[in-house]
Amino acid sequence: MEPITTYQDYKSTIDSDEKIVIKFYAGWCPDCTALNMFIPPILEKFDSTTFYELNRDEVEDAATENEVMGIPSLLVFKNGEKLAHLHSRDAKTPEQVEAFLSEHL
Repeated sequence: MEPITTYQDYKSTIDSDEKIVIKFYAGWCPDCTALNMFIPPILEKFDSTTFYELNRDEVEDAATENEVMGIPSLLVFKNGEKLAHLHSRDAKTPEQVEAFLSEHL
């Protein structure tokens, strides 16, 4: 996953004319650590999609703008528009994450 470290980077990234996925996380988040352990093989299945990660504590405006209240959250964007949001409560298992990506990519 490519990191997004500034709000300006976030804004230019979501303007892609291809669907992209941004994982919102925080370094102190145990559920984020768990997700990181099982997500690599899932990302391989969606290798035509570019995945990014954004630390919600470092780029708070992006988290606020997208109503990211829980982490980890996966958001799908295209042409500057949020198309889908996998909330933290639904991102606990590999099956949940893969089902979300299959539906929205």
